[in-house]
Amino acid sequence: MAARLAARPEIQDIRRETVEHPFGTIKQSMNQGAFLMQRLENVRGEFSLTALAYNLRRALNIVGVEGLIRALKA
Repeated sequence: MAARLAARPEIQDIRRETVEHPFGTIKQSMNQGAFLMQRLENVRGEFSLTALAYNLRRALNIVGVEGLIRALKA
């Protein structure tokens, strides 16, 4: 892995821009700074709740409450 990274040092920047950016955007839009929990299992749970809230908010903005209720009933 170190050899591959040394051969293409720009790949880390690309990864940082494409993979880590969405998580930072979600956390910032939800006014969530550092994780409140400790240990990986707890942090995963905390982020899962954050992602769920973000996705629900987006769905409500896109299709509205009525559209979301219709989709859930289908």
